[in-house]
Amino acid sequence: MNRKPSLSFWQIWNMCFGFLGIQFGFALQNANVSRIFQTLGADVGDIPALWIAAPLTGLIVQPLIGHWSDRTWGRLGRRRPYFLIGAVLATLALFAMPDAPLLWIAAGLLWVMDASFNIAMEPFRAFVGDQLPTQQRAKGYAMQSFFIGIGAVVASMLPYLLAHAGVANTAPDGTVPDTVKYAFYAGGVVLLGSVLWTIVTTREYPPETLRAFENPVEETAPANMQRAWRFGLLVGAIGVLLLIAIVRFSLMRDLYLLAGMLIAAGLLFGWLSFARGGGTLHQVMADLYGMPEAMRRLAWVQFFSWFALFAMWIYTTPAVTQVQFGATDPHSAAYNAGANWVGVLFAAYNGFAALAAIVIPWMARAWGLRVSHLVNVALGGAGLISFALIRDPHWLLLSMVGVGFAWASILSLPYALLSDNLPAAKMGVYMGIFNFFIVIPQLLAASVLGVLLKGFFHGQPLYALVLGGLSLFAAGLCVLRVREPQAAKEPSAATARS
Repeated sequence: MNRKPSLSFWQIWNMCFGFLGIQFGFALQNANVSRIFQTLGADVGDIPALWIAAPLTGLIVQPLIGHWSDRTWGRLGRRRPYFLIGAVLATLALFAMPDAPLLWIAAGLLWVMDASFNIAMEPFRAFVGDQLPTQQRAKGYAMQSFFIGIGAVVASMLPYLLAHAGVANTAPDGTVPDTVKYAFYAGGVVLLGSVLWTIVTTREYPPETLRAFENPVEETAPANMQRAWRFGLLVGAIGVLLLIAIVRFSLMRDLYLLAGMLIAAGLLFGWLSFARGGGTLHQVMADLYGMPEAMRRLAWVQFFSWFALFAMWIYTTPAVTQVQFGATDPHSAAYNAGANWVGVLFAAYNGFAALAAIVIPWMARAWGLRVSHLVNVALGGAGLISFALIRDPHWLLLSMVGVGFAWASILSLPYALLSDNLPAAKMGVYMGIFNFFIVIPQLLAASVLGVLLKGFFHGQPLYALVLGGLSLFAAGLCVLRVREPQAAKEPSAATARS
């Protein structure tokens, strides 16, 4: 078989440049959507339910886009059509979001925005596997991590910088400040421009050329689909029991979503046992049921990691404005100053992540991928828990050092542990399925965090960050169950560089 030719530094730069804009928009969403929701009248306890659109769209969109992009070929190539469609839709949503007149419109725009980010983002992971030979894939993921850091730092700080430049940081009731509006407008321009740069400056191998390249990873034997009903019965039964408990004990309505998800998943796995044919849904569910063992074990690592991240993204603004700035009124100057400071904190953890990415390869060489990831996510857990102990908002920058190490590690080391176990012919769909374990914990967090806070912590958003910190510690313990490939240990560590 033929070997893929190596690409130059600038060719890798161009193929990853679109990630700058995607992350720019994603960071604006993470740092400001809770603020927009509160400005439009949302209660703190309702924020998780409003955020549910973001992970739910990812759960549906990513594996489908991965499956379709594996089978696409046209004038723009294999993955680039999805880059373009996602970028255009996300840009329109970014332009519209800060001018949403009503809460339900803002929630709908979040749905469109996140779906669009997923359409553009998912094929970028598979794009690296398509374009680069094995020895250069680490460089490709490293370049993506670099652009993730740059985009997130600038976007997270943008409202803060605009306020210091004299742009109005307060607004009448029901209106988003100009600092947020202009930041979202800029985000749309950056997103579309950077993705267009990647589309124009890169090319893709046609399917027949890809098939001719060496592929050292063979697909595993298909799983026995006739047994899928057993797993489906277990999952569905848990959903039914949860539904009964919600009705019997008058639990919060947020849990209906979780029960519905479990029942739907149980039905799909039951259907998989008896369905015949090769439709998209059947193939995606079959790949999900028969995923490589490495993915099964990494699923728990991703689950606890992203539960913590989602808790941080949706509750840092209400927690910091309430505890460190003493404000709960989203129209007050103190609240908006605190919300801008959260943007700085989010920029800081992304900046620290870029620095951590220089250190992580040394850690991986000395301790291995698993122990390195354990240490990094433990630092992140300590950082989130420290929010409960710190009262001076400036000292929260120290907390972000730990979060930055965890973020850099989450973006790289699980992919390094997984990368040698994915067949090239299903790179897109498996990358999409791997994102199930990013999305599912976010859906769970959106369903149960509000319940936990109201039931056990008197509705105090600070404790969501503490729970997130504990979840990161659990992720670190779970990674010890994953087998570390011996031959690829050194190169895989480089995935963390940015």
